[in-house]
Amino acid sequence: MIKFFVAASNKGYLNGLAQEFGESTNAIRKELNHLAAAGYLTKNKENNKIQYLANTAHPLFSSLQKIVHQHLGLEFIAGKVIERMGDVQTIALVGGYAKGIDNGLIEIVICGKELNHDYLLGLSTKIEDQIDRHVVISVLKDIPKEGIILFINELVD
Repeated sequence: MIKFFVAASNKGYLNGLAQEFGESTNAIRKELNHLAAAGYLTKNKENNKIQYLANTAHPLFSSLQKIVHQHLGLEFIAGKVIERMGDVQTIALVGGYAKGIDNGLIEIVICGKELNHDYLLGLSTKIEDQIDRHVVISVLKDIPKEGIILFINELVD
């Protein structure tokens, strides 16, 4: 579920998913078929391959995506950063989780002006204690080209 619901743009093919998760293609096929039959995933046929992706039209899509974000602690992270970091422009999820890979490392990029770097030093440890996952937070000047935007401040110039 994380693979497809952390970001609606994530997609996968049977063989790629089997390799990614270290499972047999039969086990992955069964799960994909169940999720597709329930309407959570859509299937698109490309050549001889079937591509799976989240069904954003499903009435529970937003709820499932919110559950995945809560499970990963993404809402908690965004809330903590916005609360005390200063003039935050953007918070983005990058790395494995942005691609739907549950690798245990949550990578966050923060963009903004006059950010409180002293607060940032202890923030990763505080967040890790709360969500029980390893967190790496980076500050960049530019919004990353790849990743999932968790927060964007529309009021920042």
